[in-house]
Amino acid sequence: MYTNIEAFEDQSSESGMATAEYAVGTMAASSFAGIILWLVQQPWVKEAIESIFKNIFKM
Repeated sequence: MYTNIEAFEDQSSESGMATAEYAVGTMAASSFAGIILWLVQQPWVKEAIESIFKNIFKM
């Protein structure tokens, strides 16, 4: 069984990994949000969404 000190020593070699993973995840999420925002502002996307909803409510 590990003591608190032994457990800390085992994880200290990768102590910066959590921060790097959060940074990569944050960049990926913000990039994805930027792409979605750009897509929604395009006229052809607006027309496609409008057409989909018109066909749904036509029934």
